[in-house]
Amino acid sequence: MHLKPSRQRLTASKSLFTFSSIVSLGTLLFYNVPFFSYVAQHTDEPTGGKLFLLASLVVIMLVLNFMMTYLVMWLLRVVGRVLLAVLAVINATVLHFILTYGVIIDATTIENVFNTRYSEASGFFSWSLWLCILGLGVLPALYCLWQPVVYGKAKKLAVCCGSSLAVVLVVALMHIGQTLWISQHDTELGGLLQPWSYLVNTCRVLSSQHDEQVEEIKLADGQITDHEKAVVVLVIGESARKANFQLYGYQRDTNPLLSKQEGLKVYQANACATYTTAGTKAILEPIDSGDLYELLPNYAFRTGVDVSWRTYNWGEPPIHIDEYLTDVDLGKMYPDVNRDYDGILFAGLRERILSSKKDKVLIILHTSTSHGPKYADKCPEEFHVYQPVDNLVNAYDNTIRYTDFLLDGLINTLRGLTDWHTAMIFISDHGESLGENNMFMHGLPMKLAPKEQYEIPFLVWTSDNFRRYKPTAQSQEAPAGELPALLEQHYIFHSVLNLLSIESPAYNEKFDIFLK
Repeated sequence: MHLKPSRQRLTASKSLFTFSSIVSLGTLLFYNVPFFSYVAQHTDEPTGGKLFLLASLVVIMLVLNFMMTYLVMWLLRVVGRVLLAVLAVINATVLHFILTYGVIIDATTIENVFNTRYSEASGFFSWSLWLCILGLGVLPALYCLWQPVVYGKAKKLAVCCGSSLAVVLVVALMHIGQTLWISQHDTELGGLLQPWSYLVNTCRVLSSQHDEQVEEIKLADGQITDHEKAVVVLVIGESARKANFQLYGYQRDTNPLLSKQEGLKVYQANACATYTTAGTKAILEPIDSGDLYELLPNYAFRTGVDVSWRTYNWGEPPIHIDEYLTDVDLGKMYPDVNRDYDGILFAGLRERILSSKKDKVLIILHTSTSHGPKYADKCPEEFHVYQPVDNLVNAYDNTIRYTDFLLDGLINTLRGLTDWHTAMIFISDHGESLGENNMFMHGLPMKLAPKEQYEIPFLVWTSDNFRRYKPTAQSQEAPAGELPALLEQHYIFHSVLNLLSIESPAYNEKFDIFLK
């Protein structure tokens, strides 16, 4: 019996199953130590539970990377080899930056990479970077390029991929109770998981850039029909669910101020989606549609309204107006106001309205007040009324108390503008799960989402002698001239057109909460 020369053994053909297993194991061992280190340091599980969680994550990662490698190689062949080689080099580069600079590869990091010039990037070049790329990038890349592979038949591909998905599903279901912990650390976990961190976030950034360039379906031209001075402030809440508002029957006094405001209207409403992008779009569009119609601020601005958008959030559809202000911009304008919280959005509103040279003003405030999972960080300590704040519901209810304070102050500001007709509308983009049926936060498809994720507050206040409200029917079968018992988010568009005296073919009186 003669042994094959070592070179011949190294270049011997391997089955695609074996090749994919080797690449998957290498990806785990070479590039994902920071991920597992983070999990080990931040989970509160006892030793046994921690080891079980780590072992489960190892299995999921091995299986997913195995399946990706198998699919890429079987479907793309030579191109697949090149792709795996490129990923190996990128993985090594990413690993170096994580270990050296402590970065997290999230969407912001990817945007910074896209916006970095060579002259700036060259400052990061070092011998340690090149050594890391050579040892953990180039050598694995050469293996992917040169290792002979026996691809096998389609039947084996189906079996391997189907089995992989089954294993991932079973292991994931075993840890369904970890949903909240994963949600609390999703940015860090996703930003340390290679190669998924930069692949997923690159897709997110490219998709966002594409959305910004998408051409809206223009609405028919409208016109302002009078010269009465009117201002509408639309506040888009974040993750505010109806169930925790005192105004809707919640047993805690989460609305101690708004509950005393005269003239405040409270409507029953459902969101059209359970995540920010779609929920915000629904608030701003004329109809509930998968298409991108011209949005309320863009249309009002084009019609001649003085429009300002102030945001402490993200995920809104494309906004095309002159005055788009982030919390950073507002922090520079109002340096004496704490910009750590949504209160910065309300700074200087009275002066901003009075300085307008137009008769119609629309101000939209896109808040982040009740977005989890770190609810306790969303409001100042003086609003930590419900203790202890490490209790999920207590922390969330404190954000509702803070919302109550902000909206009450806004109404009082608008009430003081006696030379203007004024209105405040508050509606949330979606609701929030707080552990009911072991569900947390939001984002489930509407067909599966519990009511906590789509039942939202819808509050309206107007100054005296402005607009009269339509009566509300007791059921969804509302007679002509009345509102149904349950409203949706696209009522905002048509109601605001009425308040701003905009006559438009896009206006639908059926979805207006006010009388003409």
